[in-house]
Order: sequence, then C-alpha cells, then structure tokens
Amino acid sequence: MEESVFNALAEAELVRIEAALEDCGPDLDLELKQGGVLEVEFDNGSKLIINRHAAAREIWVAAKSGGFHFRPEGGKWIAGRDGAELYALLSRVVSEQSGVSVRLEAGT
Repeated sequence: MEESVFNALAEAELVRIEAALEDCGPDLDLELKQGGVLEVEFDNGSKLIINRHAAAREIWVAAKSGGFHFRPEGGKWIAGRDGAELYALLSRVVSEQSGVSVRLEAGT
C-alpha cells in the first residue's frame, strides 16, 4: 500500500475513533494532533495514545496495559499479534483506564 493511501486511510480512522470516544460515556480529554496522533487523557491522569505509523503501515495504540499494532484487513484494523479488532481493543482499554464500561464500534 502506498504511503499516501495509508496516511489517508489511517487519518480517516483516527477521526472516526475520536468521534466514537467523544460519545462513549466517561469524561475524556481528546486532542487530535498533527502527524496523526490522538491523545486521550482520563480523569485519573492516565493517557491513551493512538497514532498512525506510516513506515509500518499500522495504527499503534499505547495504553496502560501495553502497546498494540493494527493493520488494515478486509475493511477493519486487525492486530498482528493476536488478531484482535481495533475497536474491541479500544473498548477494553478505555473501560480499564476510565473505570466505566465502554463499547466502541467503528463508525459510531
């Protein structure tokens, strides 16, 4: 996949993730920064960083529970390590870090 195609795809996904997080329930501070970095700060001071990594053609997630890498496959973002889907992982880590049960879905 060409870098420009990947960047457009990843940037669009980051915007969808930001929108899903805005309406997910817990009080979150969100900031989509230049270069494809979405920073999420929770009330307890912990952070979640979601960014595009053009060289690897992946979206990376850094959470308290660890780091995760996702590649586009069949219209979804899938983790290379365990096959997890991006929004399922985000639901889990946002729930863990916020203390509020959250279920995120693509396009919400």
